[in-house]
Amino acid sequence: MVRIGQEAVDFEASAYVEGVGFRPLKLSDYKGKWIVLCFYPGDFTFV
Repeated sequence: MVRIGQEAVDFEASAYVEGVGFRPLKLSDYKGKWIVLCFYPGDFTFV
């Protein structure tokens, strides 16, 4: 279980970068920087 103040597990995901298109990004690429992670698990599902 993830808790506030606990280090996040490193993961890799595809992300859309304007002007570049989709590319893989790893959480470890941003080590030492502040980031905000937003997850919307239902956005791309067919209902």
